[in-house]
Amino acid sequence: HAVTAAAIGKELGITGKALTGAQFAAMSDEELHKDLADIGVVARVAPEDKIRLVRLLQEEENIVAMTGDGVNDAPALKKADIGVAMGITGTEVSKGAAVMILTDDNFATIVKAVEYGRALYDNLSKYIRFQMTALVAFIVSYLGAAFFVIAGGVPFAPMVVLWVNFLVQVPIAIALGYDDPSPGLMERKPRPLKQPVLTRNQWIRLAFIGVLMAIGTLVLEAAYEPEGAMIANTMGFVVFSLFNIVIGLSSRSETDTVFNREIISDRRQLGLFGLALLLTVLPTELGFLQNRMELTSLAGDYKWLTCIAFAIVLLLVIEAMKFVLRRMRSRSDAPAAPVAPATSASNA
Repeated sequence: HAVTAAAIGKELGITGKALTGAQFAAMSDEELHKDLADIGVVARVAPEDKIRLVRLLQEEENIVAMTGDGVNDAPALKKADIGVAMGITGTEVSKGAAVMILTDDNFATIVKAVEYGRALYDNLSKYIRFQMTALVAFIVSYLGAAFFVIAGGVPFAPMVVLWVNFLVQVPIAIALGYDDPSPGLMERKPRPLKQPVLTRNQWIRLAFIGVLMAIGTLVLEAAYEPEGAMIANTMGFVVFSLFNIVIGLSSRSETDTVFNREIISDRRQLGLFGLALLLTVLPTELGFLQNRMELTSLAGDYKWLTCIAFAIVLLLVIEAMKFVLRRMRSRSDAPAAPVAPATSASNA
């Protein structure tokens, strides 16, 4: 039976040595913790040992999924983080103990569910990185303006803040939230159980970018203050909005460059980021918006080109950071195997 289970596991891409249920039961917890990473298949497992296997994997801070269809599988299904019961052949007891039911009894559906969950989490991470970077930039802009007495200590008029938060950033957030799954998503190593959404290094990177955004905004406002408050405020609004578009594009991937074919070929992404750009231009050209937001036209004198140049500089800095990060990860990370159960407990 162990040979049969090992052969099936090999076909599924589950590597490692095969044990019988009796061999597994005879091993102590200490021995199993030492050898668990090398075990691929356990055949003919008793119900109590299935629970034990789940517990041991959880003690090593793994998220454990357990599949089953019989009454004797129910305790382990209940113990696992994600109990998966068979919808067609499964007993009512196993379905009641599970948190997910495979209506088609197809194990490939589990892989699809993992991919969907990873894509959802990945897009949420993109949005959070974008939003936190913009928030840091807002905070540092106000602190810097107050400390250096730029724009009277108020770099953005209240309506400008609302416009950026509720109009310019919204299409960017939608673009990130509904972005296609990142390439190689299923080849990534599982996240550590206690890893936060944003790691310490990610916070450092986004804070650095946020500070650069604030510096760029305040430098332009200070440089154009002699031409009048409205010109300075408009320069600050435009460059800050362009910065938001840049970090939105860059947030699609922590390491991949934005200079790829995907962003050019994805019409939905182009449309949403184009809308954010349009919402940056309109308040500077439409009279009724200019009056309410204390802005003015930037036509002439290369003001728009100046703002675009600042945005390009920020983009190049981010690209340089990504390049360094790619090099560091390529040296430290070996390619991970596609997602598959680390250990299989079989009744074969």
